[in-house]
Amino acid sequence: MSSVISAGDAAPKVHLETTSGKVSIPTGSGRGLILFFYPKDNTPGCTNEAKDFTAMKDAFDKKGFDIIGISRDSLASHEKFIAKQELSIPLATDEDGSVCEAFGVWKEKNMYGRKFMGIERSTFAIGADGMIIESWRKVRVKGHAEEVLSVL
Repeated sequence: MSSVISAGDAAPKVHLETTSGKVSIPTGSGRGLILFFYPKDNTPGCTNEAKDFTAMKDAFDKKGFDIIGISRDSLASHEKFIAKQELSIPLATDEDGSVCEAFGVWKEKNMYGRKFMGIERSTFAIGADGMIIESWRKVRVKGHAEEVLSVL
């Protein structure tokens, strides 16, 4: 079981395979990163969240932040999701779950009395220095992208 990562902590050092190439955290790019974890491509809440971040991409860009969505779906699934939903943000795959574990978002969930493991919808704002600026757990999609932007 991984520890809870919160504001002031160093972001876990991980490597991501994204739809626009490989990315490491910390990025070393001199830019901050918004990393949002979501359960599954092409599901209603995940689609709305990805579209909200896409719609606000320019505003995040102006504040010096890149955005990456991450789930355990494959890169092929991500490519289809991006094309279908006209997303302009890269999506990262975490098929083995190691990044979800590192960030502590792989949790037991309960739906209609059935328990299963899955991604807890979570977002992390990571500074250019690799430190967590803010974290959000059990995210409610509506208004979330705006809330994230407001703390930067």
